Amino acid sequence: MIGKLTGHIDTIHEDHVILDVGGVGYLVFASAKTLAALPERGGTASLLTETHVREDHIHLYGFASEAERTWFKTLTTVQGVGVKMALAILSSLSPEQILTAIAAQDKKALTVVSGVGPKLAERLVVELKNQASKLGAAGFAMPQTAATAAAQKGNAKKNAAATGAHAVEDALSALVHLGYGRSE
Repeated sequence: MIGKLTGHIDTIHEDHVILDVGGVGYLVFASAKTLAALPERGGTASLLTETHVREDHIHLYGFASEAERTWFKTLTTVQGVGVKMALAILSSLSPEQILTAIAAQDKKALTVVSGVGPKLAERLVVELKNQASKLGAAGFAMPQTAATAAAQKGNAKKNAAATGAHAVEDALSALVHLGYGRSE
């Protein structure tokens, strides 16, 4: 299994990059956001990778951050989301936007991705609701603030943070009933 590649950019294509690592050119599929963040040809880049092995091929998927790689793996656990769809989602939405959309149960925010219709957006929200809160708490989507770090110390403070989460959900529900959209 290859977990990380560091080398020189040979060529960048629409959906992949060829990364020259010690004279071997690795074809690494990546999201549009990761590809846009790479340096020009000849520049040095480092990508975290996920290796997918199937009967007919071995593919490498590259990521600029651990959050992006974690969301890729998480998204592919949802029925109907393969590696191409996961990359399409990560090309359109940042890990922070995915977390926010799932936490707010905002299916419309997910349907901006080409290929994600209402049914798949619903499935993403339902199946990833619990995982999104874990990933958010683990810092895989949003930077951890001092308040969040303090809330994670001790059981009493964890309970206070959970109560705050319920208050946020109650406030969101009240605003929706007043006519605001969940994403607003």
